[in-house]
Amino acid sequence: MPYRDQLHPWCIIWLLPNARTIIVKRFRRRNDAEAHMKVLRRMEPEASYQIMFDAQRKNEE
Repeated sequence: MPYRDQLHPWCIIWLLPNARTIIVKRFRRRNDAEAHMKVLRRMEPEASYQIMFDAQRKNEE
């Protein structure tokens, strides 16, 4: 995971059919993600969005 993504662990994902997802945007704080998701839901009320914490560990060898 790139360093920039480690600094922005909260992300909004767009839930698509056939169990596919797309990361819409990453955020440093959850409240920023929640505020952005409110805007997305107003713009596209039929789309499904979810906030998630994306914490990935580096491979330990």
